[in-house]
Amino acid sequence: MTTKPKQNLVHINDLRCKGCDFCVEFCPQHIIYQSLETNPKGYQVVRVTDMDQCTGCDNCARVCPEFAIWVETPDNKL
Repeated sequence: MTTKPKQNLVHINDLRCKGCDFCVEFCPQHIIYQSLETNPKGYQVVRVTDMDQCTGCDNCARVCPEFAIWVETPDNKL
């Protein structure tokens, strides 16, 4: 029996996201995109297209000025 390896998870706090697109620009896998969804403040929030493609590089979290995005890896399980 084979088990699927644990994947990285990208978390987005919609209330903090201001749609600046820094995470979109700096994602080397190009899996983050600007959605048409808006948060209560009226900003368009970002979403992840394919979580399986996330390498856990944490670039998105490092460039987010609002600390609205973070990556959970199997090594740093929350």
